[in-house]
Amino acid sequence: MRLVTTGRAIRITRPIVGRVTTTPLADRTNAVLLASVANCSPGDLAGYAAIMTKDDADKQTTVLNAVSAPAMHSIRDVDHIRDRDVVALSPTGHVRTVYRPDSDHNTLFITERCNSNCLMCSQPPKDHDDTEHFLAINRAVVDLMDLDTKALGITGGEPTLLREGLCELLSLLRDRLPATHLHLLTNGRLFAWPEFASRFAQIRHPDLVLGIPLYSDTAVGHDYVVQAKNAFDQTVMGLHQLARWGVQVEIRVVLHRLTISRLVHLAEYIYRNFPFVVHIALMGLEPTGYTIHHREKLWIDPFDYQASLEETVEFLNVRGLNVSIYNLQRCVLPRSLWPFARQSISDWKNIYFDECALCVERANCAGFFQSAERLHSSHIQALE
Repeated sequence: MRLVTTGRAIRITRPIVGRVTTTPLADRTNAVLLASVANCSPGDLAGYAAIMTKDDADKQTTVLNAVSAPAMHSIRDVDHIRDRDVVALSPTGHVRTVYRPDSDHNTLFITERCNSNCLMCSQPPKDHDDTEHFLAINRAVVDLMDLDTKALGITGGEPTLLREGLCELLSLLRDRLPATHLHLLTNGRLFAWPEFASRFAQIRHPDLVLGIPLYSDTAVGHDYVVQAKNAFDQTVMGLHQLARWGVQVEIRVVLHRLTISRLVHLAEYIYRNFPFVVHIALMGLEPTGYTIHHREKLWIDPFDYQASLEETVEFLNVRGLNVSIYNLQRCVLPRSLWPFARQSISDWKNIYFDECALCVERANCAGFFQSAERLHSSHIQALE
């Protein structure tokens, strides 16, 4: 599913965030009109936060120049944009759908920076200060979200690098959307500093879980995967600081060649050191970003590590820890693991292969990332 398209910007000098409408509105303050403007009068277009149209320059220049509203014309694709979606229009001509009221997979992206450089990162970091840029966009998005939004993800980059900016955003979400479940992805390293952990805990969001990765029971193994010195020690200390303050934590383990070899040992380490975690997610590899460049180091057919995965899940489950399997297909998993497998892939990047059409388990299966078309298990088949 597409979330980004492009066009040509007029009078857009900073990102504009607004709720899409395809029909005229009386209150146009925060609305972005998506329409053909060839036959519109200036009055039809006046007062909107912005105008979006597929019409090309020859058809729309006169009309759009007659109003002061920012506009995006010659947009390549609009079929994925729905009424009441929230979009962000950039001066570069990008149109990004940043909130969809009919989806349970909305996410706030708040920075491209990161203090780790994981070998399998699906969103390779960029070293530039984008704090105010994304904060401005996300403040506006939160203000336009439906009050009955069930769940919301927060991701990056590494969100904690915003420090007080992150606390400000979480406080805004707490006050405006107190019933919305928040799931924040973070490497957890900055929580090793008690001052930051304390400040974060003071937000007291009523329904917040932090998803923190741990890739080995040894510092050498974890630090190599995340490509950052002392990351293991900082993550472990951060987990205990968060437990001290009563912040809910989920541990995430991405499954690949470098983590599988000590997966059972890691499970025992988690059980003995972090019994307070609310969830453990064992996650199939997303074949995009850095993963493609490190394929030889990382890739192992999921079918080939099922014995280790089964032993790990059984170890955690019988000890009362809440464990799930993400991103792996039912035809790859032994039936004993099916009760732990979740439909975890965000709807906008979730696909199924042709052979899945006849599978009796398709409705219960996680399916694939879009990027899995180029790298996936050789044991994919329709189950009868």
